[in-house]
Amino acid sequence: MRKLALFLLIGSTCAFGWGNEGHALVARIAWAEMTPEAKAQVEAILGPGVSMESIASWADDVRRARPESGSWHFVDIPIDKPHMDMARDCKDGACIVAAIARFRAVLSDPNADAVKRKEALMFLVHFVGDMHQPLHCSNHDDKGGNGVRVVLYDKPGNLHSAWDSGFLAKMGPADQLYPGMLKEAEKHRKKWSKGNVEKWAEESHKLAVKITYGKLPAAGAADAPRTLGAIYEQQADPVIREQIEKAGDRLAKFLDDTLQGHLATN
Repeated sequence: MRKLALFLLIGSTCAFGWGNEGHALVARIAWAEMTPEAKAQVEAILGPGVSMESIASWADDVRRARPESGSWHFVDIPIDKPHMDMARDCKDGACIVAAIARFRAVLSDPNADAVKRKEALMFLVHFVGDMHQPLHCSNHDDKGGNGVRVVLYDKPGNLHSAWDSGFLAKMGPADQLYPGMLKEAEKHRKKWSKGNVEKWAEESHKLAVKITYGKLPAAGAADAPRTLGAIYEQQADPVIREQIEKAGDRLAKFLDDTLQGHLATN
């Protein structure tokens, strides 16, 4: 389990999901695809001058002040297990799947306290993005990849930070990535927006098993960092791009349904 490690790493980007750029891309894609009615409600909830993109990383920003929220960013599905088990992987509701359900209930209630409803929206925008980072839905007893030392582009780091922002940063600025990502998201929107939070978590888990860990180069020597070279990057980059695109599609559908009273469960 990585809860303690996440508390100790608060303030360090290696503990977070996607980084600011990735979360901003998810929010931008979602905003482009949302219905006018849902957009109007989001604008009313957030208040004047506050965009969905601008609050996409808020949940990371408040983790020092809200230490109880640390475990809400992930779910620990063991990589040697084929499916998520909430009793095993989300004890006491302290995981991203349960947190999304709790905050969705608040957001869907137009009579809920305005401050709580705004907070629920800000958490949800972030968490739907987080759960599409494969290391946020897998447990390999390495603190979500934070305990796996790597070298990426000749710089030392860890596996989690590489998947959060290392590979993505190399792809180019968000403004350059956004048009192509939006085009792909729109192309596959009908297919990708299907399913529910539990299915999306299991999908991310499978990617962690197959790619994040399955293609991970062996260490050259005991306790030596693993070099993430061109071959691994070629496996990781398409997964990262597609997961961000899927997250945008799914966040749009999720918010449309939640804010318009159509709480789809399949």
